[in-house]
Amino acid sequence: MIPLPPLAPPGVLTDEALACDLACFPTPEQYLELVAAFKADGFEMCVDVCGVDYLEHFERALPAGVTPTRFEVVANLLSLSKKQRVRIRVQAGSDSPRVPSLFSLYPGTEAPERETFDLFGILFDGHPDLTRILMPEDWEGHPLRKDYSVGHIPIQFKEAPGPR
Repeated sequence: MIPLPPLAPPGVLTDEALACDLACFPTPEQYLELVAAFKADGFEMCVDVCGVDYLEHFERALPAGVTPTRFEVVANLLSLSKKQRVRIRVQAGSDSPRVPSLFSLYPGTEAPERETFDLFGILFDGHPDLTRILMPEDWEGHPLRKDYSVGHIPIQFKEAPGPR
Protein backbone atom coordinates (compact mmCIF):
# COMPACT_ATOMS: atom_id res chain seq x y z
CA MET A 1 0.00 0.00 0.00
CA ILE A 2 1.37 3.42 -0.98
CA PRO A 3 1.30 5.91 1.90
CA LEU A 4 -0.71 9.08 1.42
CA PRO A 5 1.33 12.27 1.05
CA PRO A 6 1.57 14.41 4.17
CA LEU A 7 -0.83 17.29 4.62
CA ALA A 8 0.07 20.86 5.48
CA PRO A 9 -2.07 22.69 8.02
CA PRO A 10 -4.74 25.03 6.64
CA GLY A 11 -3.38 28.42 5.61
CA VAL A 12 0.05 27.16 4.49
CA LEU A 13 0.58 27.33 0.74
CA THR A 14 1.79 24.11 -0.88
CA ASP A 15 2.99 22.76 -4.23
CA GLU A 16 2.81 19.02 -4.85
CA ALA A 17 4.48 19.16 -8.29
CA LEU A 18 8.04 19.20 -6.95
CA ALA A 19 10.47 16.31 -6.49
CA CYS A 20 9.31 15.47 -2.98
CA ASP A 21 6.04 14.32 -1.47
CA LEU A 22 5.06 17.88 -0.54
CA ALA A 23 6.57 21.36 -0.70
CA CYS A 24 5.25 23.96 1.75
CA PHE A 25 5.72 27.71 1.62
CA PRO A 26 4.97 29.07 5.11
CA THR A 27 5.50 32.65 6.16
CA PRO A 28 8.30 33.20 8.69
CA GLU A 29 5.59 33.43 11.36
CA GLN A 30 4.15 30.02 10.36
CA TYR A 31 7.53 28.31 9.92
CA LEU A 32 8.23 26.98 13.43
CA GLU A 33 4.64 25.88 14.03
CA LEU A 34 4.54 24.09 10.66
CA VAL A 35 7.77 22.19 11.32
CA ALA A 36 6.51 21.25 14.81
CA ALA A 37 3.30 19.90 13.25
CA PHE A 38 5.28 17.73 10.81
CA LYS A 39 7.52 16.48 13.62
CA ALA A 40 4.44 15.53 15.66
CA ASP A 41 3.10 13.76 12.56
CA GLY A 42 6.12 11.42 12.39
CA PHE A 43 8.80 13.35 10.52
CA GLU A 44 11.64 12.20 12.74
CA MET A 45 14.51 13.81 10.89
CA CYS A 46 15.46 17.22 9.57
CA VAL A 47 17.87 16.19 6.84
CA ASP A 48 19.08 19.64 5.85
CA VAL A 49 18.66 23.36 6.31
CA CYS A 50 20.20 25.67 3.72
CA GLY A 51 19.91 29.13 2.26
CA VAL A 52 19.33 30.37 -1.26
CA ASP A 53 20.10 33.82 -2.69
CA TYR A 54 17.72 34.72 -5.53
CA LEU A 55 19.31 38.12 -6.20
CA GLU A 56 18.49 38.05 -9.92
CA HIS A 57 15.61 35.55 -9.93
CA PHE A 58 12.65 37.27 -8.29
CA GLU A 59 10.39 35.92 -11.05
CA ARG A 60 11.00 32.29 -10.06
CA ALA A 61 8.08 29.88 -10.01
CA LEU A 62 6.23 30.08 -6.69
CA PRO A 63 2.63 29.23 -5.79
CA ALA A 64 0.13 32.06 -6.03
CA GLY A 65 0.11 34.05 -2.82
CA VAL A 66 3.82 33.65 -2.03
CA THR A 67 5.68 36.95 -2.23
CA PRO A 68 9.26 36.28 -3.34
CA THR A 69 12.14 37.76 -1.38
CA ARG A 70 15.83 37.70 -2.16
CA PHE A 71 16.68 35.08 0.47
CA GLU A 72 14.95 31.78 1.12
CA VAL A 73 15.58 29.11 3.74
CA VAL A 74 14.91 25.51 2.70
CA ALA A 75 14.41 22.74 5.27
CA ASN A 76 14.02 19.11 4.23
CA LEU A 77 12.15 16.81 6.61
CA LEU A 78 12.09 13.03 6.37
CA SER A 79 9.79 10.40 7.83
CA LEU A 80 11.54 7.05 7.75
CA SER A 81 8.48 5.27 9.10
CA LYS A 82 6.16 6.75 6.43
CA LYS A 83 8.80 6.84 3.67
CA GLN A 84 7.95 10.47 2.91
CA ARG A 85 9.81 13.74 2.40
CA VAL A 86 8.67 17.30 2.90
CA ARG A 87 10.47 20.39 1.65
CA ILE A 88 9.73 23.62 3.48
CA ARG A 89 10.66 26.85 1.70
CA VAL A 90 10.29 30.03 3.72
CA GLN A 91 10.93 33.51 2.30
CA ALA A 92 13.48 35.00 4.72
CA GLY A 93 13.46 38.60 3.52
CA SER A 94 15.71 40.77 1.42
CA ASP A 95 17.49 43.38 3.55
CA SER A 96 17.88 41.64 6.93
CA PRO A 97 16.93 38.02 6.26
CA ARG A 98 15.79 36.07 9.32
CA VAL A 99 13.66 33.09 10.29
CA PRO A 100 13.15 31.19 13.55
CA SER A 101 15.68 28.50 14.42
CA LEU A 102 14.63 24.84 14.28
CA PHE A 103 17.14 23.91 17.01
CA SER A 104 14.47 23.46 19.69
CA LEU A 105 12.72 20.87 17.49
CA TYR A 106 15.69 19.27 15.74
CA PRO A 107 18.98 19.84 17.64
CA GLY A 108 20.89 18.53 14.61
CA THR A 109 20.11 21.77 12.77
CA GLU A 110 22.61 23.67 14.88
CA ALA A 111 25.49 23.32 12.37
CA PRO A 112 23.52 23.79 9.11
CA GLU A 113 21.91 26.95 10.49
CA ARG A 114 25.33 28.29 11.50
CA GLU A 115 26.66 27.49 8.03
CA THR A 116 23.72 29.29 6.40
CA PHE A 117 24.30 32.29 8.67
CA ASP A 118 28.03 32.29 7.94
CA LEU A 119 27.79 32.02 4.16
CA PHE A 120 24.52 33.91 3.45
CA GLY A 121 24.04 36.16 6.50
CA ILE A 122 20.58 34.77 7.26
CA LEU A 123 19.77 35.11 10.98
CA PHE A 124 18.07 32.30 12.92
CA ASP A 125 16.14 33.66 15.90
CA GLY A 126 16.52 31.47 18.98
CA HIS A 127 19.68 29.69 17.81
CA PRO A 128 21.92 28.85 20.80
CA ASP A 129 25.28 29.81 19.17
CA LEU A 130 24.86 31.75 15.93
CA THR A 131 28.55 32.31 15.19
CA ARG A 132 30.68 31.67 12.13
CA ILE A 133 31.48 28.04 11.47
CA LEU A 134 33.52 28.05 8.23
CA MET A 135 34.94 31.55 7.84
CA PRO A 136 37.22 33.28 10.39
CA GLU A 137 35.38 35.37 13.01
CA ASP A 138 36.86 38.60 11.63
CA TRP A 139 35.80 37.84 8.03
CA GLU A 140 33.77 40.62 6.45
CA GLY A 141 30.69 39.68 4.45
CA HIS A 142 29.03 36.42 3.46
CA PRO A 143 30.75 34.60 0.56
CA LEU A 144 27.72 32.83 -0.97
CA ARG A 145 25.75 36.03 -1.47
CA LYS A 146 25.43 36.75 -5.18
CA ASP A 147 26.64 40.33 -4.71
CA TYR A 148 29.74 39.33 -2.72
CA SER A 149 32.74 40.64 -4.63
CA VAL A 150 35.19 38.07 -5.88
CA GLY A 151 38.59 38.80 -4.50
CA HIS A 152 41.73 37.00 -3.66
CA ILE A 153 44.00 36.47 -0.73
CA PRO A 154 47.65 36.86 -1.64
CA ILE A 155 49.64 33.70 -1.08
CA GLN A 156 52.95 34.18 0.67
CA PHE A 157 55.58 31.48 0.50
CA LYS A 158 58.12 31.23 3.24
CA GLU A 159 61.67 31.04 1.96
CA ALA A 160 60.52 30.73 -1.65
CA PRO A 161 63.38 30.76 -4.12
CA GLY A 162 63.69 33.97 -6.08
CA PRO A 163 64.22 34.34 -9.81
CA ARG A 164 67.43 32.84 -11.19
